[in-house]
Amino acid sequence: MPKQAFASRSAPNPAGAYSPALRAGDLLFLSGQIPIDPATGQLVAGDIAIQTRRVMENLGAVLESAGLTFAHVVRTTVFLADMSDFAAFNAVYAGYFSEPHPARATVQVARLPRDAAIEIDAIASYAAV
Repeated sequence: MPKQAFASRSAPNPAGAYSPALRAGDLLFLSGQIPIDPATGQLVAGDIAIQTRRVMENLGAVLESAGLTFAHVVRTTVFLADMSDFAAFNAVYAGYFSEPHPARATVQVARLPRDAAIEIDAIASYAAV
């Protein structure tokens, strides 16, 4: 099966030469999402909970464009500008997943695009549900 790209009008447009999601076989690789409001193209204002919710909604829109849901996600990587935001981020993030939760790595980074507080990428599997 050739690679297949996915995008959603309910998620921000790519800011560079990449696809919001790319299917390769039974896996869907979702590019990192930052808290951009797709309606305005601007970074959402607010604390880490508000920014995390926007990131998750963006990821959800891209998943939906590929015919998947958060139940198909098997791995995420979370990039935080400040690890002291972990508990508040995790409280929002946890609401999007049920058991078994996807595997995850969470790291603090020096800087994210547009000086966002959070970025999340994901891998989903068409065979995961």
